[in-house]
Amino acid sequence: MREASFKFFSQFVNIPSPSGFEETAAEAYLAYVGDFADAITTDVHGNVAAILNPHAETKIMLAGHMDEIGFIVHYISEKGFVYFQAIGGHDTAIPVGQRVWVYGKEKVAGVIGRKAIHLMDEEERKRRIEMHDLWIDVGADSREEAEELISLGDCVTYQVEFQRLLGNRATARGFDNKMGTFIVAEALRSLKEEGGLHPEVGVYAVATVQEEIGLRGARTSSFSINPQVGLAVDVNHAMDTPSVSKARYGELNVGDGPSVMRGPNSNPVVFRMILDACKKAEIPYQVDVSPRGTGTDGNAMQLNRAGMATGIVGVPLRYMHTPCEVLSITDVENCARMMAAFCREVTPETDFTPRVV
Repeated sequence: MREASFKFFSQFVNIPSPSGFEETAAEAYLAYVGDFADAITTDVHGNVAAILNPHAETKIMLAGHMDEIGFIVHYISEKGFVYFQAIGGHDTAIPVGQRVWVYGKEKVAGVIGRKAIHLMDEEERKRRIEMHDLWIDVGADSREEAEELISLGDCVTYQVEFQRLLGNRATARGFDNKMGTFIVAEALRSLKEEGGLHPEVGVYAVATVQEEIGLRGARTSSFSINPQVGLAVDVNHAMDTPSVSKARYGELNVGDGPSVMRGPNSNPVVFRMILDACKKAEIPYQVDVSPRGTGTDGNAMQLNRAGMATGIVGVPLRYMHTPCEVLSITDVENCARMMAAFCREVTPETDFTPRVV
């Protein structure tokens, strides 16, 4: 990965962006794509689109959501303990004992606490942890002290940032899915700097909002742009860890290339075009299978207006929705190459109507 791209990627995934709090990530995305986009648009929902050939009638939408899971403050006790609710889907066993940042009037350090196991009776120990069993301790002695810096509705993330592992692997809190936002930006940069895009085809690299709470940004941006075809990029569950049955879940391995989804949520013409583009550009890929609509932006895109020809690509990720998500940086690079290669195959005459080949 080129030095400037890696610097942006490693910094971007650290930016706090729980659903509904994406402004800082949006500003960073705007600053990065400003060097190579022909035009940039924003909307009242918070979506940001970097565009090549903005006047073209044939439009491709590339979507990578920039929100992440997190928490939101909903109560501060008289003793200064901060209670919270989840933003997005969490395994409730994960937060216990984690250090967090509360983004109030300034960034406040805290720890997530619960009753110590030594003080629990046998039934309490057996019971599933619930979010309402937990609180954030910021060190305040009173509600008044906490409220000097923290307000109801402030967002919270884990105190975990990007770190390289062995080889080409890395871990971070926010790969899901600021990784995808980075990928659509890199695909656009490749098309601008290396060429190959048909002059009558426009590409909209959209950093979407609020995917983790219902694909909301993809829905509004798709309606606004009204593209004929689109690709959504998100993380996939890697199946190469212990205790995961490939016979039950299929096979996706970290480092073996980005994924291309096949199933009802993917237009069959788009699927074939992605594979052909990968073979032509010698990009490794893996096939991901889904028998229904997915939980990605691609679901909202496919159902936009009278329908969008949609493809879904991804990067295999270990430990999704935890503070220690793990992926291959090479897979990230190749996913951006994949999206750019597909865009180069689209012309105003391309017919995405499903048909027998």
